[in-house]
Amino acid sequence: MSVYTTEIASDKIPSDNPIHQRLLKAYHAANPYIKGELLELGCGEGRGVELLAPLAESYTGIDKIKSITEVLSEKYPTYTFSDGVFPPFPYADNSFDTIVTFQVIEHVKHDEKFIKEIYRVLKKGGQALITTPNIKMTLSRNPWHEREYTAEQLEKLCLKYFSDVDMKGIAGNDRVMEYYEQNKASVNKIMRFDVFKLQYRLPASILRVPYDYMNRRNRNSLKDSDDKLVKSIIYDDYLVKEKDDSNLDLFCILTK
Repeated sequence: MSVYTTEIASDKIPSDNPIHQRLLKAYHAANPYIKGELLELGCGEGRGVELLAPLAESYTGIDKIKSITEVLSEKYPTYTFSDGVFPPFPYADNSFDTIVTFQVIEHVKHDEKFIKEIYRVLKKGGQALITTPNIKMTLSRNPWHEREYTAEQLEKLCLKYFSDVDMKGIAGNDRVMEYYEQNKASVNKIMRFDVFKLQYRLPASILRVPYDYMNRRNRNSLKDSDDKLVKSIIYDDYLVKEKDDSNLDLFCILTK
């Protein structure tokens, strides 16, 4: 996946701010759980490194985009970064006290093996934190995703290996939901032309370029029409709540 797709929301692109802040919220929510040896699966451009790594005894990040991990290795020489496609993970059994993997599992082809590998490399008593979009709040098919989940579906998957699964979610306050409703109205205007439901019938590889183009255009349009709202949203406008269909993201805590 290119670094420049809309899948990687940037803190440097003003129209990405509501999405960036939503992703950032997971790292702040993870703060109380971080201990010992920390692994981040899918570290991306290092959005949460400075927030989480100082709380751990060690930090290891892995991502499939080599150019990103090379930059992170230079920027944070005291932490460990590597590139690779997973699962499996290149780590020994019982290696980590904490694992975080935010907005990653939806991209993983073999999701059950992904959960199994998380269980394998976690130490006894260790915890893993997973976020992923709640499909019940998704506005259109995302061709970068292998699949999306309901809370019940992700919970069922995790229970195959973990007996302790605490399913929560990340929701938004009034400002966030105002943005969500504006986005929904805009997406619906576009989707009304898809009378044959091609977004669900065509191969993902064909849809990625037009999806990215329309997604970027849509975000820019939302910023232009309500710049103050787009700029004003911060991570505190997103809230960790109990399991509910209206949560924007699933926030799952697994304990080994």
